[in-house]
Amino acid sequence: MKCRICQSELPVGAMFCGECGSSTTATPLTRKRPDPRPSDTTIILPLPPAFISVPVEVPVPTPTFDVPASEAPLPGAQVPAAPVPGVEVAGVPVQDVQVPDVPVATPAVVPVASGPAGETFVLQFSTGETVSVTGSGLIGRRPLPQPTEYFDHLIQVADVGMSVSKSHLEFGQHDGELWVSDRFSGNGTVVRRSDGTSLRCEPGRRYLVPRGSRVEIADQFFVVT
Repeated sequence: MKCRICQSELPVGAMFCGECGSSTTATPLTRKRPDPRPSDTTIILPLPPAFISVPVEVPVPTPTFDVPASEAPLPGAQVPAAPVPGVEVAGVPVQDVQVPDVPVATPAVVPVASGPAGETFVLQFSTGETVSVTGSGLIGRRPLPQPTEYFDHLIQVADVGMSVSKSHLEFGQHDGELWVSDRFSGNGTVVRRSDGTSLRCEPGRRYLVPRGSRVEIADQFFVVT
């Protein structure tokens, strides 16, 4: 008996493929699922950059020259224009005038405190592993991100029964809280929160997981602390 999606060998009586998570009755045509939330435009904005460039206006001082009181012009008197380098005034060549250096406004790099690096969560798996996470990640038998994706953690679950899909679950953080999202796994994901509420995760949707909650992934699970 073979899976009609990935052509993997399946045990007799299997309802789902352990490799791709497809139902044994699925076909390549029925496998194409519509967007479960076509009108959902929720976006979690990324953290601001660590540094930004801000132009800082530096006042430019006006150069002053000491003039003896005896040579100061009288009120209402006409002041002659300043000599220009390389020009003769009254038939006498004028030497080049030395202009003092004046500081010019330059952009300064101002450090801006970025958002928190992320809370630390401990995931205690039913298989015996304990993993500390601080960012995003994938959980599965052989988690593999898409070419355009990046995750901080790739957590492999040792599931002999192959009930856990290869890339079963995605997790991340928002405002210091952990969230999980089912990656269209074969056997689904259930979140059992510490307040006694339980819910089955809709694939592709994010669910907050408070500390003390239990997340069931097929026949395995992990507790968030």
